[in-house]
Amino acid sequence: MNYDLEWFCKVCACVLCVCRSCTDIICCVLFMLVIAGYIVVGILAWLYGDPRHVLYPRNSTGMFCGIGQNKDKPNVMYFDIIKCATATNVMAAALQGLQCPTTQVPDLYLNSFSIFPDGLVIAMVVSVLFLLLLRFTAPVLIWVLIIGVLAVGAFGIWYCYNEYISLATSTLTFNNVGFTTNVQVYLQVRDTWLAFLIILSIVEAILLLALIFLRTRIFIAIALIQETSKALGHMMSTLFYPIVTFVLLLVCVSYWGITALYLATSGAPVYKVVAMNTTQGDCSVIRANETCDPEMFNTTQYPTCPSARCVFINYNTEGLFQKNLFNLQIYNVIAFLWCVNFVIALGHCTLAGAFASYYWAFSKPADIPTFPLIQSFMRALRYHVGSLAFGALILTLVQIVRIILEYLDHKFKEAQNPCTRFIMCCLKCCFYCLEKFIKFINRNAYIMIAIYGKNFCVSAKNAFSLLESSVHTSDLWSFMCELKLMTSGLFSGVLAFFFFSGRIQTPGTTFETAALNYYWMPIITVVFGAYLIAHGFFSVYNMGVDTLFLCFLEDLERNDGSPQKPYFMSKNLMKILNKKNKPAKTG
Repeated sequence: MNYDLEWFCKVCACVLCVCRSCTDIICCVLFMLVIAGYIVVGILAWLYGDPRHVLYPRNSTGMFCGIGQNKDKPNVMYFDIIKCATATNVMAAALQGLQCPTTQVPDLYLNSFSIFPDGLVIAMVVSVLFLLLLRFTAPVLIWVLIIGVLAVGAFGIWYCYNEYISLATSTLTFNNVGFTTNVQVYLQVRDTWLAFLIILSIVEAILLLALIFLRTRIFIAIALIQETSKALGHMMSTLFYPIVTFVLLLVCVSYWGITALYLATSGAPVYKVVAMNTTQGDCSVIRANETCDPEMFNTTQYPTCPSARCVFINYNTEGLFQKNLFNLQIYNVIAFLWCVNFVIALGHCTLAGAFASYYWAFSKPADIPTFPLIQSFMRALRYHVGSLAFGALILTLVQIVRIILEYLDHKFKEAQNPCTRFIMCCLKCCFYCLEKFIKFINRNAYIMIAIYGKNFCVSAKNAFSLLESSVHTSDLWSFMCELKLMTSGLFSGVLAFFFFSGRIQTPGTTFETAALNYYWMPIITVVFGAYLIAHGFFSVYNMGVDTLFLCFLEDLERNDGSPQKPYFMSKNLMKILNKKNKPAKTG
């Protein structure tokens, strides 16, 4: 079908169009200034800081051990109280030099270390295959989930009714029991099971009614999940974008940690001449606040005071830089949070642009652009740094408030004031919910930015308006995506358990596991690694579902299936909604 390019840009808002301009320029400039200031703070910290204060021990005079003139003395001498106490330890005397059993967890890791890469690679392959096969297995998984929930509810109703009937002759009531911490007593009361029966029956009825009235939305959610799997099949590079996000986050965390370390060790050490024993000789020759250099100091300079030593006192805090170390640490934290949230926002916008280019391709896969992920990434950096920084700044401000509340809560715990702690708990809960809500709004705003190229506020308003009419469908597929993530991690964990416990016999010795007395440690390690891998892949998948869902809503709102405004949705979605594209009239 031929369509006008101007209509394609303005009406379909396809991400392939170049009708864009830079958005939220003021916030973009502010973000750049903060980054420039962050670099300056890092340079100053590197110039004034000395991480040797943390990396190397120091003796009583403040000199470093293991470097300089103490290069051959890397350790600080101190008395080990534990070893001193073994002389009178009854158990140590009874063992007569024998050693108690020690923890062998490091040996477990060494014996099974060669298996870890294989297990993580298998988890990655399983996750990718699971995502690609969802186009076929999504209906089965979702309906099994729904039927399973209803079956569990029905079993609960039957069990409560059975217990209620079995206690028909019981005369025990809540008035007889009163208040007790023993829950088993309440289970002997017949009215308890009646209450459970009524509650479960109401919940089961609500679920059944929801299934009846929301069945179309369930079919739409299934179709969107299948469509996302198709999109991943055409754009496999999107699955590996989390590696880019991980590297950028690693850079942010490393820069923050190194800057904080150098800031904490800023300031030149101050050494003063101190008489260790004033009773020996005449130490009045030592002037008050007399400074010294430990490397150049010699006791012969004070012949009348043999106990004179050059001792470390503190760090110099007189300079302008040293006086503002606390403020610079606060700046370090704020800039770090803003950068981290920006990196996450960039990932959301990049993936959203790639998936949107798939949806708005009229003929799939012919109209899908070449390298859609790279094009989306460059488009986000060229036009929408300001909008991404704006959303990240809003989230950063809320996170700063939460950090302040956590600090105040830590201080107020010592007061043990119930009223204060109640107010603090309410504030923490409110700002936690606010942060979750802002993350939800930001996520959908970034999708609209990737599609339309509008500023952050307009994109957030449009996204919220679209989602407001389909909140049930949004909640449904969000729950389904979380369930699939848990299923993938659980599946990897089950495989790891049977493999390391020897219940899976492999041919040959290539994948043979070492004999382990305690195989839970490698299982926990592999399950945790598999969960992280699955979470990385499914974060891309969830972003794809979110993007296609908003594109689907926008498609319904703007198009009507006519030759001038055709639907871009898949045939499966059009079939569910009883819609179709009308053919163009000829002649």
